[in-house]
Amino acid sequence: MHLNSTFELTLILDTDKFQKVFTRAGNKAEYVDDDKYVDQSLMSKGIIVTYRDKQYKKKIQLTVNANVILDGDVPCQDNADKLVSKLEKRINTYFGSNCQLDDFNLSKMYLITDIDVRSRENVSAYIKVLKRIGKVKGFSPSRDDDISGGIGFSLEGNSNGFAFRIYDLKGWLKEKLKEADSWRKPLKEMIDKPGNILRADVRLMKSQAFRACTDRCVASEQIADLCSKGQKIFLDVFKWIVPFGDFYKKGEAVDLICKQVSDLKTRRRMLRIVALLPEKKSLLLAQKALNYRRIDEVMSAFAYYEVAPVTISKRHDIKKLDNLYKYLLKGD
Repeated sequence: MHLNSTFELTLILDTDKFQKVFTRAGNKAEYVDDDKYVDQSLMSKGIIVTYRDKQYKKKIQLTVNANVILDGDVPCQDNADKLVSKLEKRINTYFGSNCQLDDFNLSKMYLITDIDVRSRENVSAYIKVLKRIGKVKGFSPSRDDDISGGIGFSLEGNSNGFAFRIYDLKGWLKEKLKEADSWRKPLKEMIDKPGNILRADVRLMKSQAFRACTDRCVASEQIADLCSKGQKIFLDVFKWIVPFGDFYKKGEAVDLICKQVSDLKTRRRMLRIVALLPEKKSLLLAQKALNYRRIDEVMSAFAYYEVAPVTISKRHDIKKLDNLYKYLLKGD
C-alpha cells in the first residue's frame, strides 16, 4: 500500500512579525478573498504558503505534500527523517531567519491512498455499499461539500479528532476542474487517466487525534513520528470503519452464513446483524439493536468467514463485490 501524507502547519504572529514575513513574500502572494493571500511559488517543491491577514489574528499556514517533498521516490513512512530534513531546508530558504519549522504547530494531517478497483462500475458500486455502513462506534456521517453529489462517503469522529473519507477520484477531479484556474492543465491530464480509483484518506483534524498517535511535542518530531507510523494509523481507522469481507446481496450473505457457521449462537447473531442493518440504516445501530455485549466477537466472525455484514442493495445490479482489503493491501 502506497501512502502519501499531506499536512498543515500553522503559525500565529503578532502584527509586526507578520508584516515582516509577509513583506518578504512580496508580490508572490496573490490575494484570494477575506484577507487571505496564497503563495504558490513553492508548489512544485511540495509547499503552499497561505497568509491570513485578519485584524486581530495574523496567521501563516503551510500546506505540505510529503510525496512531492520526497520527489515521489519513497513513501514518507520509509524515509520520515529525510522528509523533515528537506522540509526544514525549504522553510529556512523561504522565510530566512524569520521562521523555522519548529516555530509552527502541526494542525492537520491527511494520510491518503489510492485503491485500484479495476473498473468504473466497481468504483460506483463500492461507494453505494459503503454508504450503507452509516454510523460506526465513535464516528458519524458528515456533510462534506468537497465530495458532494454522491461521489463518496464521509465520516467524522464524534470526539476523537479523526475523520475518514473514501471517494471516486475521477469524479472528485471533475468537480475540482469546474473550480480550477491555475491548475486546469494538470487536473485535465489526471482526469484523462483510467478512472478505476477509490481514494481513501484518514485525517487527523484535532489535538485529540494527535495525542492518540504521538507523544512528541514539536512539529519536526511529530511529523517524523506520525509519518513513520502512518500506515498503522491509517489501517487502524480504516479497519474500524470498513468491514473485512466480500459484499453480497442479502439473500446470498444469509445462505453463506448458514452454510459456513457451525456455531448456532454465532450464526444467529450474524444473521440478526445482516437483517437489522438495512432496517436501522447504520452498522452501529444494528449492533446496538442486537443487544449483545461482546459485539467484537460477532464482527470477528464476519471477518473470519469473509462475509461483510453490510449487504448490497437489491436495487443495485451488481451481485458481489470483492473484499476491499484485497485491493487495498495488494502487494504488501
